[in-house]
Amino acid sequence: MPAKTPTTAPISIASALGHETADKRIEILRLIRKTGSISQAAREAHISYKAAWQAIHTLTNLAGVNLVERLVGGVGGGGARLTRHGIQLLEAADLLDNTRHEVLKQLQGQDSGRVGEAITRLSIRTSMRNHVPCHVQELDWRGQVVRVLLRLPSGDIMASRITRDSAELLALEPGLSVLALCKATAVEIGKRSDFSETPGINLLRGSAARICRGDGEDEIFIELSPDLQLVGFAPAEKAIRTRSRIVAAIDESAVVIALVE
Repeated sequence: MPAKTPTTAPISIASALGHETADKRIEILRLIRKTGSISQAAREAHISYKAAWQAIHTLTNLAGVNLVERLVGGVGGGGARLTRHGIQLLEAADLLDNTRHEVLKQLQGQDSGRVGEAITRLSIRTSMRNHVPCHVQELDWRGQVVRVLLRLPSGDIMASRITRDSAELLALEPGLSVLALCKATAVEIGKRSDFSETPGINLLRGSAARICRGDGEDEIFIELSPDLQLVGFAPAEKAIRTRSRIVAAIDESAVVIALVE
């Protein structure tokens, strides 16, 4: 079967809104628009400043464009505001919310309890913090295991090792648009000299965008491209600094593939 040609759009609202729009991530965007501040948005949403940044990074990855811009200086010492794409995303979220409420309203009073429950479960949230939109480039069928090569928006190639049954159930084929998911704790961050080319391990190069120091381990945001970041952890003794060149190492079996509906 010939490979499909991936289509590239400047902003992927469908990917960014692939979850329940009452999600805290969308709420953070709304509050940034309201308050002009990421820290104030975090306070009003009752989450940490770090979690607010994670929400921004995740949505930016999914949309493929910058949604929030920092404002430096001024009387208040700076702040933040939504970009044109960020405003567009919020408007789409409001439209989806209104449509969803209308559908659920029509179901009320009918013998549709299980249907409503199923609809609720369609928007599954996950503890995986890395959500990366990509395209299937190639499938390497190896008996009951399939090695799927994924092309990231940055141009990097990341592999995922899944079962044959999973690949068939997802109907994976070259050119298909998917999401690559992995836990932050599965991403090991270090300097290039810390890693060697090892079969089964993805090595993605980038720069340290943000660092949250911790006891024993530092949480590192690695920027693969201007609109694509991963979050992982590095031993505190590595003393990684912002803007330094670093590498993210991810076991292929830790990369989960999800379809973009």
